[in-house]
Amino acid sequence: MDRRNFLKVVAAGATVVAVNPSLIRGNLYASDGTLYKAYEKTQLVDAAGKPIKASALLKEVTYIFNYPYASTPCMLINLPKPTEKEVTLKSESGESYIWKNGIGKERTVVAYVAICTHQMTHPTPNDSFIAYVPKAKKTMAYDKSGVIVCSSHLSAFDAGAGAKVLGGAATQPLQAVVLEHAADDTIWAVGILGQDKFHDYFREFRPEFKEFYGGPAEAKKLVSISAKTVKLTEFTKEIIQY
Repeated sequence: MDRRNFLKVVAAGATVVAVNPSLIRGNLYASDGTLYKAYEKTQLVDAAGKPIKASALLKEVTYIFNYPYASTPCMLINLPKPTEKEVTLKSESGESYIWKNGIGKERTVVAYVAICTHQMTHPTPNDSFIAYVPKAKKTMAYDKSGVIVCSSHLSAFDAGAGAKVLGGAATQPLQAVVLEHAADDTIWAVGILGQDKFHDYFREFRPEFKEFYGGPAEAKKLVSISAKTVKLTEFTKEIIQY
């Protein structure tokens, strides 16, 4: 099916959409609201500017990079086991959409926007209440570990299944960062999947943007070419986890 015919199918009223970011650029709509938006294809690099390799990521460590805007933090995680495939998720507004799977040789590498969908708790250089909880640790948010937890209100998200909600106050999954895995093992961010929360985020945290990014205009600049990726422990001074 070519791109034009595919978009006709979507326009005809399909509510479950599997996104192939290599074929589709721009906004993709279901019955109401945005499911997928492509942004500038951006390579994940380390603090020295060298490309991040999927196989070199430490297991169960939360890494942070900013995408698609200069002030929107995302988490990158190399999970201990392969992710699920073709996970059907539902947004707060009732749209169903499909998160395909993790990337890498073992299908274990995932990325999500690190802004909680409940009240937009997110990592800052001062502190972070949201992070992945390794399997060896316990969390008050869920009866099993190996999940993403927002400790502000104990929302838990399934890191291996598109960040679907497992418990707590959140009512929809975290937005997913759509990744491409190149033949040379490098990682590229190409878009965002899930209900857009960025406009609410920009409205709520204007004072923070001045403190950390120089102001709202700088905070809203789109990321392109590369995104510096560091461990959460290097990004923030304090990690609060329950």
